[in-house]
Amino acid sequence: MRMTDMLIHVINPNSTASMTDAIANAARGAAAPGTRLLVQNPKDNPPSLEGAADEALAVPAMLAAISAAELEGAQAHVIACFDDPGLHAAREIATRPVIGLCQAAIQTAMILAGRFTIITTLPRAIPRIEDLAARYGAGRTCAGVRAIDCPVLGLEENPEAAIEAMSAEITRAKVQDRAEAIILGCAGMVTLGERLAARHDIPVLDGVSCAVRLAQALAGGGVMTSKIATYAPPRMKTPIAFAHRVML
Repeated sequence: MRMTDMLIHVINPNSTASMTDAIANAARGAAAPGTRLLVQNPKDNPPSLEGAADEALAVPAMLAAISAAELEGAQAHVIACFDDPGLHAAREIATRPVIGLCQAAIQTAMILAGRFTIITTLPRAIPRIEDLAARYGAGRTCAGVRAIDCPVLGLEENPEAAIEAMSAEITRAKVQDRAEAIILGCAGMVTLGERLAARHDIPVLDGVSCAVRLAQALAGGGVMTSKIATYAPPRMKTPIAFAHRVML
């Protein structure tokens, strides 16, 4: 497939338009010339995803956007949130590859470095990311997950403070974790990677760029999501127009 024939869909599951614009810029920088990009976010989702409740609220509109993008001819989809929310559900409804930021960044880091550290926003995100790293086979290669104790929207409100906090964690990660690469554990950090890499002379990977490059490679190969078992389409159900309620 020629790059000019390729459409990559990037969905930011939160509703913050400025973050979507930053994601779009990173995606454009990662995509090959001629690749078309559809980058969007739902209107009424939470403004940031910081926990399981936010993710649950965000997934239905995200799945609807992925279904619509398939009808528009998207050859691959990127879920632009580092927690990979709704990833397996998205793979059930999509025939084309669906790539999550966390999985793409981790598997890229495993190629480039013997050990890596992930730096995220809030401490509450650490257990979720640790679970994902284990699920994606990182094992001992993931040397640690660190948080700068900054909410997602705070990255835009005070990017210089975020840079300094992340820089301090990178310094500690290089010594304490023996990290050879850093992964930015939030899509909202996408604008900060180049400055941090230059300051610390270490690979700093953002999930958006990793995921878009992987999406492009898979789309170029013409591959499809397997529908044999794990990602078989959802079974059709007859809708019920009334709530079932029992009082005993």
